[in-house]
This record gives sequence, C-alpha cells and structure tokens, in this order.
Amino acid sequence: MSATTEDSGIGSDVLTLADLVQYQSGAVVSRTLVKRPSGTVTAFAFDANEGLSEHTAPFDALVLLIDGAAEITIAGTPYQVQAGQMLRLPAGRPHALRAVQRFKMLLVMLRD
Repeated sequence: MSATTEDSGIGSDVLTLADLVQYQSGAVVSRTLVKRPSGTVTAFAFDANEGLSEHTAPFDALVLLIDGAAEITIAGTPYQVQAGQMLRLPAGRPHALRAVQRFKMLLVMLRD
C-alpha cells in the first residue's frame, strides 16, 4: 500500500525522474510533486528554445537537471547546466532559464 499526498497525486512508490513530466512541442510543462508551507518540489519539461523570462523569488531554490541542457542566468551571469548538474538560485536575485536543447528539471523551492 502506498501513501498518497493530496497535492501531488504521487505516492511513496519509487519513481523515475525522467518520467515525471513529458515534453510537449513548443511548450513548458510542469507538475507539482510536493507542496507544503515549507517549500515545493516541481518537475518541469522545456522544449528546445523555450524558457522562463527573468524574475525573482523571495526564497532560495535548487535546480536539478534531469535531461538535456539549459542556460540559467542569475543576476546577468549565464550558467550552462547539463543533465546530472544542479544550480542554486539565491533568494531575491533575478534569474531566467532558456532551453539550449530540450531539458527536464526538478525545482526545489525552500521557504524556511
């Protein structure tokens, strides 16, 4: 028997990271896996050349690339991130993401 969280629809089963969210042509797809007052975990799939425009968040976050490659810009400094790598997004610093090639990532937002 597996316990299921109300907010995500995932249980306590072993999951394959790359299967959490699927690519869609010309789109950014997201799936919230955990949503708590202390933080969230969200899986994303970005098609090639898709991205998120510059924005800020009041909390630190970790980006963990599962597949592909992205350019993540933090306060004007670009970082090339590939599958198997991670990058910290500091609270209050503007950041943006662009798919160098299509990529999947986990975003872990820490509110505490």
